[in-house]
Amino acid sequence: MDDELCMPERVDGSAQALFAALREALGTSTVLSGVDIPARNEKDWSTLGPVQPLAVVRPTNTEGVAAAMRICAQYGVPVVPQGGLTGLCGGARPIEGAVALSLERMVGVEEIDTASATMTVKAGTPLQIVQQAADEAGFFMPLDLGSRGSCAIGGNLSTNAGGNRVIRYGMAREMVLGIEVVLPDGTVVTSLNKMLKNNAGYDLKHLFIGSEGTLGIITRIVLRLSPKPGCTMAALCALGSYEKVVALLNAARRGLGPLLSAFEVMWPDYWRTVTQQVPGVSSPLSGEHACYVLIEVQGMDEAFDVPRFDAWLERQMEEGILADAAVAQSMADVHAFWGVRDACAEFPQVLGTHEAFDIGLPVAVMDQYVSACLAALRDKYANAVALFYGHIGDGNLHIVACVPGAQIQPKEEIAAIVYALVQQFGGTISAEHGIGISKKPWLSYTRSEPELVLMRRVKDALDPRNLLNPGKVV
Repeated sequence: MDDELCMPERVDGSAQALFAALREALGTSTVLSGVDIPARNEKDWSTLGPVQPLAVVRPTNTEGVAAAMRICAQYGVPVVPQGGLTGLCGGARPIEGAVALSLERMVGVEEIDTASATMTVKAGTPLQIVQQAADEAGFFMPLDLGSRGSCAIGGNLSTNAGGNRVIRYGMAREMVLGIEVVLPDGTVVTSLNKMLKNNAGYDLKHLFIGSEGTLGIITRIVLRLSPKPGCTMAALCALGSYEKVVALLNAARRGLGPLLSAFEVMWPDYWRTVTQQVPGVSSPLSGEHACYVLIEVQGMDEAFDVPRFDAWLERQMEEGILADAAVAQSMADVHAFWGVRDACAEFPQVLGTHEAFDIGLPVAVMDQYVSACLAALRDKYANAVALFYGHIGDGNLHIVACVPGAQIQPKEEIAAIVYALVQQFGGTISAEHGIGISKKPWLSYTRSEPELVLMRRVKDALDPRNLLNPGKVV
């Protein structure tokens, strides 16, 4: 797909002149080229393979990012922003002839304002560090995903990450009050707003959140923090049909209300794979069932909320919605239950090479989609493996698919099947992972032509020379 990338020509000077200008402005240790380029900066977590960038630039502050962008713009050299490199769609993967601008040295919490319940943080800070800082200050950072130890908060915003608790707290976008961003020409736009209510003109931060580094590079963020939960409860539930999953979701919304923080669904093939093949993961439930649900509830008063959750679960059993349930008796149990859901991180060892998909669908048709997708994959490849799981409470389904024994995985053919059915069922090809390179050919399945034209107009307005992450998204 690299031949689709629109590469601007350098307007002045050689690569060596560019390196000299960058080193003069930023320092010798900030600019890496040739054999000094780390292998980690040549790819992200997608299956697209490595590409060595022209150079890797690692600024330590916003001024350094701005200087790098101005110099690269002067030489007509494109720039690919990089955070934790945990993206799955190639959004941070370098392109030949481009400078990779890594935020890995822009790490740290600048301020926690307890009065406004906000945190100001540098964009390269790992999500787990943000979570820990919030916790130590008596707050809660609800954004959470499996790559928390590696992913950077700036990359989370750049892709508008979702994760495990969207049903209660929303996407990453909902947790941001202000940002600082560097534009393709090196202009710095600082809008580190701390106010919940600020309708003074366009809310510009939303241009950059979810834009995957194609419109600007996020350098600092003001995050909105939440109160720390007083107690956390969880249950792993077995259900006899997907219809009962929907009934349980509706009952949870009514009976638990804002306490409901996660509603994760796993189909049988996924459940069997993780509980039988992933070391350290076992099933707390007996028998075979049509669906499995992890419910998490976060309350503020243990004396009141724990009995309320237990009573609600008992009602679901009495009404025949649940076939079985295991209830966490401690935080260790809660973590163990999440371990079943997060065991997908071990699939490279269990399944080998495979393709991972992140789609969105109306909740009511998800099981129909699962049946249709599995049937279509096995009609094409009789021994195809397809595992389905996800954050069903917010309409997000994940799929892991492969053809065991294939010398080269037919990823384009598998993607064509998965996305054609997404279009047929009225869903989205990306619920939370972004578009990057790998999903770009399928974007029209989800977005109309007027929407795509408007996206291109925004890109042209902010980056008329196509210097920032060219070839990605649009």
